[in-house]
Parts: sequence; structure tokens; C-alpha cells
Amino acid sequence: MEEIMRVAGTASERKATAMAREIAKMVNSTMQAVEVVEYAGPKFAMQLKAQYTPTARKFATRPLLSRAALRTLSYIAFFQSISSAELVQRRGSTVYQHLKELEEVGFIASERSGRSRAYRTTGRFAEYFGLSTETTTMKRQLESRTLTLR
Repeated sequence: MEEIMRVAGTASERKATAMAREIAKMVNSTMQAVEVVEYAGPKFAMQLKAQYTPTARKFATRPLLSRAALRTLSYIAFFQSISSAELVQRRGSTVYQHLKELEEVGFIASERSGRSRAYRTTGRFAEYFGLSTETTTMKRQLESRTLTLR
């Protein structure tokens, strides 16, 4: 929101939010494939509409993350804060490569926990996937989207 306030030349978060909502309304009414969504915070994101995702995938050169890294990410999101030892036990030793990928894109963060590291998701992860940053709410959202592990 700070960036919107700066660009709009206002110190009022309320005014900046109203301006962003007005822009979102204009974009959403005129653009076919792109939409502006508002997340808690308030935060705004411009994204491709879900119905155009299959078409866009045809043109994507490679996905942001491998399926295996996404599966590891789902474990971290649902069981956070989770140790690297527990991740290795559940996912195997290739988890270290996944953790490196996930840290590079900014979806996870870690902190020392004894001899191991404990991993959790970041605000960037929540924003990218349209989830709450509050862990309990995030877990409910993941369950409702059937993104949980089975």
C-alpha cells in the first residue's frame, strides 16, 4: 500500500485504497483476460483470470516450481513450522533441493532450531497463492481448496 500511496501522492492509506479500488473496477470491467484482486492488508495484485490459465500454460516455457517442490511447499504450508529433519523423513533427501528452490523464489523462510532448521511460509507465498498470512486461516483455506496432502 505504501507504493500506491507514494505514486498517488497521498499520505492517506484510505485515499490510496479507494484509488486502487477504482482502478481495479476500471481494469476488471474493461480487460478480458486480466483482473485486479484485493487481498487482506489491503493489498492489490494484477493477475491472469483463472479461465485463461490453461491457454497461458501452453506458452509458458517452464513452471516456476517443479511438482516435487510444490508438494514440499504444501507440507511446509500445512505443517509449519516444520523441521528439515521431518521434511526429509516425509519427502526424502531430495527435499534439500526443493528447499533451495523455495527459498530462492521467496516462498519460505527458515530459522535455526537446535541442530536443524525450522521452515515456514512467507508473506510472499500467501500473496502469490491468495492465502491468508495467519497460519490457522491459511490451513482452512488450503483444506477448502483441496490443496492439502492426502
